[in-house]
Amino acid sequence: MKWSHDAEAAVAKVPFFVRKRVKQRVEEEAVRCGASTVTMGHVETCRNRFLNKMEDEVKGYRVEACFGSSGCPNRAVADDELLQQLETLAASKRLREFLVSRIDGKLKLHHEFQIVLADCPNACSRPQIADIGLIGACMPAVTDIACSRCGACVDACRESAIALDEAAEHPEIDVTKCLSCGKCCAACPTGTLARGAQGYRVQVGGKLGRHPQLGRELPGIFSREDVLRLTDSAIDFYTSETIQGERFGEVLNTAGYEKFRNFLKNRGLLI
Repeated sequence: MKWSHDAEAAVAKVPFFVRKRVKQRVEEEAVRCGASTVTMGHVETCRNRFLNKMEDEVKGYRVEACFGSSGCPNRAVADDELLQQLETLAASKRLREFLVSRIDGKLKLHHEFQIVLADCPNACSRPQIADIGLIGACMPAVTDIACSRCGACVDACRESAIALDEAAEHPEIDVTKCLSCGKCCAACPTGTLARGAQGYRVQVGGKLGRHPQLGRELPGIFSREDVLRLTDSAIDFYTSETIQGERFGEVLNTAGYEKFRNFLKNRGLLI
């Protein structure tokens, strides 16, 4: 749908974590009015609705993703089904009803449990500040194929995690620097470097607000199935430990990160 310049500029000022939802609601309002172009009138109507009836917009959770599925060349992993599976899982947890039972007062959008997916370490969707942040990962694997020493992998690695030592037959990868973006695998012309373990890095407990913090990363790369199991377990831990609907990061700070890790270990999700 077309947008007027002033309407587009107004929505651009909306906080990023609700901008997508606001834009959708504004377009729905324009369609309801039979308009072919979104105007400031539609924006103002939705703004008043958000301010006065925000609780109606809260569904208890929010699942978001980057634009990787639109053809982004940086995707470390391509899984177009995971987002919908996460949405279905979160909906099954009935988090709105849970939050209503725990929060004294009206629900606000920041009360929602946030799950954010990014298809590569560029993390355009900001998974580091979500309750659960998922980052697409592809670990390079060194094969037995002879290296031509062209240096393409070194040039492709922005983290300087690959070295071509003159005495070594194959590239050497510093796993402490590697972000598992998969770029070196794509750049290697011989197949000396190939795509190894693929899946998602998982970060938990990120948040903004008065006391912001980045999510803490769980060890390993998780498959789609394990991501779903882990997300299910994380929500269970959250609902069992939160007192007044605090963000997951605050729950982890209070209950203890190790308690959460042990919770996951007991469910076979961590070693």
